[in-house]
Amino acid sequence: MVRTMSLLRALMRTARRVRTAPRIAHGLPPDQAVLLDAPDERLSPALVAAAFGEWEPAAKLLATTRESADWEDRDRYVLRLAAFALNRDEWLTSWLAVAPRDPDALVLKAELAVRRAWESPARAERLREVGPLLDAAAEGDPDDPVPWRIALDHARGTHATHTAFESLWEQAVRRSSHHYGCHVAALQYLSAQWYGSHRECFDFAEQAAADALPGSLVQALPVRAAFAQLLSGDTNSVQDDRIDAAADLAVALSADYEPGDPWPAEVRNLTAYVLAGRQRWEPALEQFRLIGPYATSFPWNHLSDDPLGRFLDARDAVRLQIASARPLRARAGRSGSADH
Repeated sequence: MVRTMSLLRALMRTARRVRTAPRIAHGLPPDQAVLLDAPDERLSPALVAAAFGEWEPAAKLLATTRESADWEDRDRYVLRLAAFALNRDEWLTSWLAVAPRDPDALVLKAELAVRRAWESPARAERLREVGPLLDAAAEGDPDDPVPWRIALDHARGTHATHTAFESLWEQAVRRSSHHYGCHVAALQYLSAQWYGSHRECFDFAEQAAADALPGSLVQALPVRAAFAQLLSGDTNSVQDDRIDAAADLAVALSADYEPGDPWPAEVRNLTAYVLAGRQRWEPALEQFRLIGPYATSFPWNHLSDDPLGRFLDARDAVRLQIASARPLRARAGRSGSADH
């Protein structure tokens, strides 16, 4: 697998200089049409308003997700709004000044504080300081699993024991047993990079996927485990067929959604990466077609400070591989006909 990943990286370095046959490019939007982390039609107005210092649209959006128990969208919107507030938080400060106990403002405040602490050189110490904010967010709406997803991320950074982490996990799944964000947080804790191993990571991911509801993004957990192993270069912990099975499950999940749907875009980006890493070029190209214009920072930001550029490199690399193989097959077919 190390050799496979080295090959993929080498192809990425050269693929941008190559444009393959139009037939292979069919269904792929041009480079200039591809967007990175494009917000959906509900989030976009809230971000635009926040850029002008207006917090009310964000408040309305998060209140709507909470009142309808739309926990998956709520978690995504909290993550995106907090990412925006990292550098422009005046609107959030104004919101908290007007409504300091608003459960939606509190969960956003907690996410932002944890994110800032993660970026600090004194990460563990800074994370411990924000503990009271997590308590306030969890008390804001006792049914909301999002504060518990934030708490799981927080616990990973504070070197929480397995026992402490399991206690938080129980609180999270009690509120939403199939919540994708909470499962991702648990998977990260169990990863070889943190407090587990590739095998533990796969065991957890495969069991969660088996228990998931039809169409649930939780079915993509095994391909996240596969990505972590491919990225590490570990060739021994998990068998190749287990990685391929994870990719196959993600391909099946992707097929449940319409082409160009922004909701499964991150899963499709991840699946394309893993398929390319396994040199499964044709199904990787199909995922790029299904992605359409929706590139996502993850997983490409683990490879480069320019995730959009790396996405485009990978897409071109897959096209290059397919284009270079097809003439060989054609020549072999002509040679075979001549022999007869």
